[in-house]
Amino acid sequence: MRILDFTRGIDLNGLAEFTQRTVKDTGEVRQTVDRIINDVRERGDEALLEYTAKLDGVQLTPDTLKVTQEEIDAAYSAIDSELIRSMRKAIKNITAYHEKQKQNSWMDFKDGVIYGQRVRPLDKVGIYVPGGSAAYPSSVLMNAIPALVAGVKEIVMTTPPGKKLNSAVLVAAREVGVSAIYRVGGAQAVAALAFGTSTIPRVDKIVGPGNIYVAMAKRAVYGYVDIDMVAGPSEVLVVADETANPRWVAADMLSQAEHDAMASSVLVTPCRELADKVVDELKVQQNKLERRALIARSLEDYGAIILVKDVDDALYIANEVAPEHLELAVKNPFEVLPLVRNAGAVFLGHSAPEPLGDYIAGPNHVLPTSGTARFFSPLSVDDFVKKMSVLYYSRERLEEVKDDIVRMAQVEGLTAHANAVKVRFDEEA
Repeated sequence: MRILDFTRGIDLNGLAEFTQRTVKDTGEVRQTVDRIINDVRERGDEALLEYTAKLDGVQLTPDTLKVTQEEIDAAYSAIDSELIRSMRKAIKNITAYHEKQKQNSWMDFKDGVIYGQRVRPLDKVGIYVPGGSAAYPSSVLMNAIPALVAGVKEIVMTTPPGKKLNSAVLVAAREVGVSAIYRVGGAQAVAALAFGTSTIPRVDKIVGPGNIYVAMAKRAVYGYVDIDMVAGPSEVLVVADETANPRWVAADMLSQAEHDAMASSVLVTPCRELADKVVDELKVQQNKLERRALIARSLEDYGAIILVKDVDDALYIANEVAPEHLELAVKNPFEVLPLVRNAGAVFLGHSAPEPLGDYIAGPNHVLPTSGTARFFSPLSVDDFVKKMSVLYYSRERLEEVKDDIVRMAQVEGLTAHANAVKVRFDEEA
């Protein structure tokens, strides 16, 4: 864990490593992904099943690709009923939050002119859900619910087969009304969703996290379908003053570090005493956690405590880093909130730890990473709709602007554009 002293001035170059951790494009991975995508596009289910056997060690047929109702029923029996209750509470909160994001179509009428915008949901969406130790039912909720709120009628899910599908993931998918679940993963699953096979339908958009092969496959099919984002490792930046509890700050940093060896946990504070206590707490708490080896790597390579002159400098750093998660563990978080320009999600005060947003509060936990919060937003209802402009002019109103249109078309050398207007007022027409 590095300690950087910026009390005499902020070193912007020293911040770069906290923002440059996105998925790297390697030639070898790209070639493998391109080969898989082209193969699945050309041979469909046949290629899909071959890659599943080769890469996952699971023998399937077109008839066993789709998860059955019996398997989903068994998943309900395999998990704690209290977990199902917690999921349903989360679903209620996440749905309520995203309902507020819905946009309505609108039309404006004025003297022979009608213009407006139609907001329409996508027809089909595909959700990719990782398998194994990275199987997160909460991600199912966060990816599916905004699509459902947007009005998407068909949501299909793919997840790697493994030895056994994750029961909590299957239950989460059924609770939010996923239309169908297919046991296939990796770049081959992305290809199947993008181009369709005899068994798996082609979708309009693919969302959800995955390893580098999944990320590169999503990047490769973008343009044939839409995607949510190519996300990098997870990150949290905590801005804390002397009112922060060092135990809580350390716990929040550790909760992010356990995601991935490349996850970044950073504390920025003007309080040296707090920084020292957080260092001690990190050591004590880390030793009690199951993923302590992974956490140790994350903190060693990408963790830091940055000492600054004051909270204003801390917020300056936060805006430069543009973190996925920003915690304002300060005395008056609402006073400093207006200073925040770049962050995926902001957690205000001492009782809003980042896991609150991961699971149950309502805001989406699919967030921009690696500094992309400078220009990207969290996953939302907007990601699952398309907007169409609508335009009507009466003949009289068109006549009022016809010369303007002709003039502008002619200066661009587009005489057919000009003619399309002039012909409507040709006396011989």
